[in-house]
Amino acid sequence: MKIKVLFSLLFFSLIIISCTEKGRTFSSEEFLVVPQPNSVELGEASMVLNGKLTVSVNGEEQKEVAELLADYLKGEIQVEIKEGGSAQLNFLKNEDLDSEAYKLIVNPGQINIEALDRAGWFYGVQSLRQIIVKESSEGDQTYTWLVPSVKIEDEPRFGWRAYMLDESRYFQGEVFVKKILDQMALLKMNRFHWHLTDDAGWRIEIKKYPLLTEVGSKRSDSEIGTWGSGETAGEPHEGFYTQEQIKDIVAYAAARNITIVPEFEMPGHSSAAIAAYTWLGTAGKDIDVPVKFGRHYDNYDVTKPEFVQFSKDVLKEIFELFPSEVIHIGGDEVGYKVWEESAHVQKYMQEHGINTPADLQISFTNDISKFIEDNGRRMMGWNEIMGTNIHTDFSEKKDDQEAETELAKNVVVHFWKGNLELATEAAEKGYGIVNSLHSNTYLDYSYKSISLEKAYSFDPIPEGLDAKYHQNVYGTGCQMWTEWAPNNEKVEYQTFPRIAAFAEVGWTELDNKDFDSFKQALAVIQTKYWDKAGINYAKVLDKEN
Repeated sequence: MKIKVLFSLLFFSLIIISCTEKGRTFSSEEFLVVPQPNSVELGEASMVLNGKLTVSVNGEEQKEVAELLADYLKGEIQVEIKEGGSAQLNFLKNEDLDSEAYKLIVNPGQINIEALDRAGWFYGVQSLRQIIVKESSEGDQTYTWLVPSVKIEDEPRFGWRAYMLDESRYFQGEVFVKKILDQMALLKMNRFHWHLTDDAGWRIEIKKYPLLTEVGSKRSDSEIGTWGSGETAGEPHEGFYTQEQIKDIVAYAAARNITIVPEFEMPGHSSAAIAAYTWLGTAGKDIDVPVKFGRHYDNYDVTKPEFVQFSKDVLKEIFELFPSEVIHIGGDEVGYKVWEESAHVQKYMQEHGINTPADLQISFTNDISKFIEDNGRRMMGWNEIMGTNIHTDFSEKKDDQEAETELAKNVVVHFWKGNLELATEAAEKGYGIVNSLHSNTYLDYSYKSISLEKAYSFDPIPEGLDAKYHQNVYGTGCQMWTEWAPNNEKVEYQTFPRIAAFAEVGWTELDNKDFDSFKQALAVIQTKYWDKAGINYAKVLDKEN
């Protein structure tokens, strides 16, 4: 942790209020924030809050952030918000800062948070929350709250700092999603990647196609244990979000500077939708929503105009629900066998000069990316959409795996599997990259496979990538797949505390990262926030000390 301790108050002198009550001086070891800020200068003394904090705001955005702060401190510190003037806490506009950047300056008399926009003020508040310390004198039943004198100048390393929740396998519910969003906000994560459709369930209401939820959101049983266990839970599972619930959750996230990126999986992982509407599939067979997890046989039939219209209809409703610039279409693990065995698909490919199923997928993907772009958005997909074979069992014809068709350049490639040279190549070709290499970022993996330290050590920039291409790496995401996480408690156990490590991966510059300091700060986060929220986090800190 790189913190400069100043033994004078020169940089505070302009705003110190005379006769202000001062608290004790904090050491660098006591100053703990996750993710670690990029510049911290500690001063002498601290501000004393005797259960009250006055806040001055100008404009609706500052007021909204102040109201969130009041809610965070509810029950401990009374927050009084006023328009204009000066107060103990002031939100100030700084045109020299980038979006999400902030300066937090505290002295015994005043707190200033400078930012360009709402995101910066919001993140300044998240750091302020973490540095407020509650203290009492020995034997005294009254408490005071101290805010260390400090100057923080901070901004994120990456613009894309994501957490993905898979709710196709198991529906987790609105209350739980908001709980996750609250913890993401504290950790300055700004993308909630919502995996809502897959083989195991369709979780989003689409008004034009009601059977997607009437049929596709329900399955008769669920495989349990692990892959191929042969065991099932012996009970049905169902659940989906109405469009009104979606709108409410999207607004809740936006208030916390989190953009929800929806994933509408296609052309593979489509069994739940095909169970609802048989004509969407290639095989033309009636199926049920699968009980067993994993990749399944049928795909959407991308050669059918009816399916193409379906995909666009669903996307139009998604556009209405989610203001996100980026829309995720999945595109991973598409088994080509059903296309290879379909006479009408093979005829379509011959008529259109398409040589391989991989080229058929890219042709469809490029058309969808154009439709998404024409609607003012940008497509994102797992790295199979580039047409490079990263699997060995997806075709009867092994030489049909590599595509000749080039993926459209307007898409974001979500790298998850394969040689890192693929991510490097994509960045060098000008594609936007989000690096979520599964061996380092998959939260469904055990702590033995991905320890807290391994998660913390991940660098989204592929080793050896020329610096001129670093701007094409937008950031990273950590993925919570839920095949073996059937309830909130299990999701929490797999997610926390590793989510905090990934938050620091996304925010903090490499030179300012320090795993020992992170663990000290994490211990405070756990007791101060996660225990209060009732989060079932894994108790791994002692094992890593």
